[in-house]
Amino acid sequence: MPDTTARILTLRAAGTSLVVELAEPVPRVLHWGADLGELTEDGLAALALTGEPAVLNNSIDIPRRFTVWPTEADGWSGTPAHQGHLAGTAAAPRLSLTGTSYRPQAEGGELSLDLTDPGAALDVTVTYRLEPSGVLGVQTRIGRRPDAAPEPYDLAQVTTMLPLPRRAAEILDFTGKWSRERSPQRRPLGFGTYAREVRRGKPGLDSPYLVTVGVPGFGFGHGEVWGVHLAWSGDQRYLVEQLPEGAGTHAAVLGGGELLRPGEIRLAPGESYTTPVCHFTWSDQGLDGLADRFHTLVRARPAHPRTPRPLILNSWEAVYFDHDLDRLLRLADKAAEVGVERFVLDDGWFRGRRSDHAGLGDWTVDPVVWPEGLTPLVDHVRSLGMEFGLWVEPEMVNLDSDLAREHPDWVLGPARGVGPSSRHQHVLDLANPQVWDYLLGALDALVDKYGIAYLKWDHNRELHEAVHGGADRPVAHAQVLALYRLIDALKERHPGLEIESCASGGGRIDLGILARTDRVWASDCNDPVERQMIQRWTAQLLPPELIGAHVGSGTSHTTARVSSDAFRLTTALFGHAGIEQDITRCAPEELARLTAWAALYRELRPLLHGGRTVRADLAGDATLLHGVVAHDGAAALYCWARVATSPEGQSGRVQLPGLAPEATYRVRVRTELGLPSFHQTSGPAWLTTALDDWLTLPGAVLTVAGLPMPNLNPDQALLLEVRRND
Repeated sequence: MPDTTARILTLRAAGTSLVVELAEPVPRVLHWGADLGELTEDGLAALALTGEPAVLNNSIDIPRRFTVWPTEADGWSGTPAHQGHLAGTAAAPRLSLTGTSYRPQAEGGELSLDLTDPGAALDVTVTYRLEPSGVLGVQTRIGRRPDAAPEPYDLAQVTTMLPLPRRAAEILDFTGKWSRERSPQRRPLGFGTYAREVRRGKPGLDSPYLVTVGVPGFGFGHGEVWGVHLAWSGDQRYLVEQLPEGAGTHAAVLGGGELLRPGEIRLAPGESYTTPVCHFTWSDQGLDGLADRFHTLVRARPAHPRTPRPLILNSWEAVYFDHDLDRLLRLADKAAEVGVERFVLDDGWFRGRRSDHAGLGDWTVDPVVWPEGLTPLVDHVRSLGMEFGLWVEPEMVNLDSDLAREHPDWVLGPARGVGPSSRHQHVLDLANPQVWDYLLGALDALVDKYGIAYLKWDHNRELHEAVHGGADRPVAHAQVLALYRLIDALKERHPGLEIESCASGGGRIDLGILARTDRVWASDCNDPVERQMIQRWTAQLLPPELIGAHVGSGTSHTTARVSSDAFRLTTALFGHAGIEQDITRCAPEELARLTAWAALYRELRPLLHGGRTVRADLAGDATLLHGVVAHDGAAALYCWARVATSPEGQSGRVQLPGLAPEATYRVRVRTELGLPSFHQTSGPAWLTTALDDWLTLPGAVLTVAGLPMPNLNPDQALLLEVRRND
């Protein structure tokens, strides 16, 4: 690894920068955020000089510096970078720098810092990787030296932190529940520690998801913001912390890490623990700017889907557990007629699975329901030109299953017996090599026999008492690593296989699982009112092509709300689109609209799945304007939606985000899906023309002055297409 004699090192990319000083004994973060430009040696020296804080009254007698590994040894009274002990000793870590690797690139680069703690015989390597997108990934490896004392070092917590300035004074994160994932919540940043802990064995339906801190009042299109996301599919901990004395010359810190259970990570000599990657990013263009950086990062993955995202039909809300071959064949026929490209058979196909009370774990086709196996359906689906996909839930088991009866020790839980079931199921111990081998063999056989193109991989309960029987050792960490290995091994055997991450809907959405899957199921709720908000905020981290968005029936399966097909179709367009209803029962006019929608999806998906997501800042949540703008600015598609009534009669002029004021555009309303219900006698004058033909308007009118939008009744949406005049 190349070393450097420079004392101040900088990583720069896409308008952001990280500046670290190789101070002794531990380097310190001088700056993270807006790019400071190409600083001269004098400029860097000035940054270091101004990075020295005052020595406060009733304080330690040297300046408090915020280091890359903050501990009490620095006079840091906040959350330490790591906590642990060696049989009750070595509980005051004191690290020092032993080596540096610095690999700057034209856009980004990597900086690794080697630290050591002789008291606990620990070696620590902190690696900062700034991607061309401007997202900074931070990962740490903590290892015991091979010649260390034989007692294991109990690692209690590792937290990755970066500093925040005083103007970052408002927090946005998320909560949620089943069918209402990623509900935003805001609060001012006060003194003390604001921490979000996840103890569900997965990120959960109430996942903090992406913790953002910004200038008060920041929105989608304005304000300076700093964010962090933990790429880990298990227990998590996020924090924003502000002490009265600050963090060096900074005001507060933002960070996160895996939440470790007591006794979970015990490092014997020669063993190590590697943290999940914490992804940090900054933007001075609000939440859309932050989202754009994450979308760019995700799309740059080597395994990111490059082919058009096929239109899906999933059988769940069409047939549930009623797997009748003739009925499914008719459903496949209708799916092909409307333009579906991938047919997915959901829950109910395997042995003993007539309800959710039994069968999980027995991953062979039920011979009673499917006497010829799945072959008749699979062959028919393929003959219609569609791919075949299948639902599985490999990590779970029903006690009413042959697997649980034959291998009760494979069920994760304490030696005294498993606790209460959740959704009538328990968890398999994936860290047990026998369990892992069984699941890989069962899934491999299914994919191989039926040429399965796609697995909907579900995870319908949380991990409680996630311990091995006998010694009751915690294994939540090992469970996640075993899951990753299982998916990786299956994909290695079947390189073309695509996998969806589903967990009671959107309960496992993170960049750790997305490193090995191809899309997520945003929610079990297909109600378009709820979906407008769920998809709006899921897109804060993920681009639309990774977000499953399906059209359900007129009466929602989860809320019983009745909505128009035009509203449902428009909402589902802005994602990886699909259908989740029994279309054999649709009236001819509804089938015609589904067919038109399928054609519209195929026409627009290059834009929808390759452009920049934009969302307008509006007063209140009764109306929403969101869209996708091509990166070259040549095209855009917007959805104007109303999800509730509001006191005002007129929406006023609404700016279309993402367009260039100096350009000229053509605007039209796409009417293939039908028109919304209007709450007005007549619409704005521009709308009449745009309904019939293209309307030419200056960019300044569209994006600076804004368009007076039509007044819609609740649960309605309008689709607006924009093309630049070149």
